[in-house]
Amino acid sequence: MDPRALGRTGLSVSPIGLGTVKLGRNTDVKYPTAFDLPSDAQVKRLLDAALELGVNLIDTAPAYGSSEARLGPFVAAHRERIVLASKAGERYESGRSSYDFSAKAITASVENSLRNLQTDRVDILVLHSNGEDEKILTQTDALAALAALKRSGKIRAAGISAKTEKGIALACQSLDIVMAPFSEKDQALADALSQAHAAGVGVLAIKGLFSGHLPPSAAIEFVLKQRFIDALIVGTIDPVHLKDAVAVAERLSF
Repeated sequence: MDPRALGRTGLSVSPIGLGTVKLGRNTDVKYPTAFDLPSDAQVKRLLDAALELGVNLIDTAPAYGSSEARLGPFVAAHRERIVLASKAGERYESGRSSYDFSAKAITASVENSLRNLQTDRVDILVLHSNGEDEKILTQTDALAALAALKRSGKIRAAGISAKTEKGIALACQSLDIVMAPFSEKDQALADALSQAHAAGVGVLAIKGLFSGHLPPSAAIEFVLKQRFIDALIVGTIDPVHLKDAVAVAERLSF
C-alpha cells in the first residue's frame, strides 16, 4: 500500500486503518453476528499482521472497552511505526454511553488514554461525537482543550468523528481531521467530506462496510476510489480479513 498524506497534518497513513473496537467491546455494537473478545494471543497475531501488511493507522477509543489497554504493549514496542488515533468525549460503562465535552473531561480522558496506551502522545485525537456536532464545537470548550493538548505535544492532530454536514463544515474552520461514516449505502456526507478534503482537512472514513452488512471487497473499493477519502478504518479481529482489505487497497493505489 502506498501511504497517503492526511490533509495538512504532515502525517502519512495507510489507505486501510485498523479499527479496534472488537479488541475490547462486544456489547451494543451493530455488527450482524455476535463475537467473543479475542485472546491476548489473537490480539498479538492481528497487530503483528497489521505491521507486516503495511497498516500503520491504528484507531481506538476510551469507549471501546479494554481496547486501549490491550493495545498498550504493542504501542510501546512499535510506537514509531504507527499512526495512533484515539478519541475523547464518550465513555462506555455498565452497558451505556455517556458524553462530556468539557475541557476538563477531555484533558482527563487523554491523560488516561496515554497511560493505557503506554505512550506520551497520540497522533490523532478526535471528539467522539454523540451526533450533536454543532453544539460540541460551538457551545463547549472542547476546541480550547484540543488546542492546549496540541501545544503540550500530547496530541499532534485534532478532529471530530462527525455525523452531520454542519459539523464537518465547522471542523474545516478549526480542526485538522474529520472522521465520518461513508459507504456505498450511506453517501449522505459525501459533498461535505469532499469540501473538507479540498480545504486541506484529513478525511478518515468509518463504517465503509456498513457495519459488516456489505460485501467487503466491493465496499472497500467503492470507498477508496473516492479522491476525498484519505483512509478507511476497518474494524476486524481476523488477520485474513485485514489481509483481504489491504489487497483491495493495493490494487487501487494511486
